Amino acid sequence: MVLAAYNIGLWAQAFPFFGAERRGAPVTAFARIGKVRIRTRSMIRNPDVVVILDPQLLKSTDVLKGLKNGGKIVINSPSATGTGLGNYIIYYVDATKIALDLNLVLAGWPLVNTAILGALAKAINIPIGAVEDAVTAYLGGRGGDVNALAARKAYNEVRVIEH
Repeated sequence: MVLAAYNIGLWAQAFPFFGAERRGAPVTAFARIGKVRIRTRSMIRNPDVVVILDPQLLKSTDVLKGLKNGGKIVINSPSATGTGLGNYIIYYVDATKIALDLNLVLAGWPLVNTAILGALAKAINIPIGAVEDAVTAYLGGRGGDVNALAARKAYNEVRVIEH
């Protein structure tokens, strides 16, 4: 998303927060996107948006910690019912289904990250064409086209619930 934002003239930075992760374990990553130069280089403690790739995390981790009141949640889920996500704007899309439909699977795991980028683009008003261009440039011959398609499908299929 940061590359897409940068390519349309926004300032952007991204960085992961590493621990002893293993496949399937919760991870944390941060991105800042803005219209003016970003000088802060630290963890984000009060995000405007939280992205949840696996809805099971809601049961084990406080993924919404610090999310601003009225903030946005982008979640990989076929529905927002039963998620218990209160006073936030919820963008939900079945990124798992999109990944499976497009055969974006590695070692039995559906790769939902590029589909979620499409949903996130809708939530933060980044043109989907910029996301497709960034995904294709980043992945190149390693599946850029099918991943860009996953992003576009999610962008078109994402649903919004405003509380």
